[in-house]
Amino acid sequence: MNPVTPVDAPLDAPPPVERRRRRDPDGHRAEILAAAQAAFAERGYGRATIRDIAQRAGVTHGLVMQHFTSKEQLFLAAVPGHRDLEHVVAGDLATLPDRIAVAYVERMEANLPGDPLVALVRSAASDDATANRLFAAMQESSAAQYRTVLTGDDVDIRVALLGAELIGITFMRYIARSGPLAAMPPAEVVTHLTRTLRHILFD
Repeated sequence: MNPVTPVDAPLDAPPPVERRRRRDPDGHRAEILAAAQAAFAERGYGRATIRDIAQRAGVTHGLVMQHFTSKEQLFLAAVPGHRDLEHVVAGDLATLPDRIAVAYVERMEANLPGDPLVALVRSAASDDATANRLFAAMQESSAAQYRTVLTGDDVDIRVALLGAELIGITFMRYIARSGPLAAMPPAEVVTHLTRTLRHILFD
């Protein structure tokens, strides 16, 4: 028996299904952020490139720039604590210091090697201009979030002190790894940090 040819196929057979690539903006954004986080942690801000991040994420350079208008904006979005600040700030104002402390310590303990903030603090001494610009951008973005729940003429000063506290702990506990801060159990760090943040934010 001769094999069936297309001419012999039933006339009412459905046409072949055309496979189309499904667009997934949220998925692409998440992949880009994960790739950026890894690239910044491994190479630092200065040496990491948009092209490298795009290759890691499996997307084009143009798609990265479509989601994030600059390398600086991509860095800010890739820092976990900065990215999630809106969710930390939301809620009962009285427990805001507790939420900040818990979110910071949990994030650092779980994701230290891949945290872009650690890479930024490490590179600050060798790349002052870049580090200063990024710290300033983080400061302004953070202050904008905190202004939604804090009042007073000195909100920016309090947010700057809060940032200095977290950066100091980042250096002493997670980079230098020396002194009592490095030896503390995470829960104890949360307790001390909460008390300090409460003083900074409210007193």
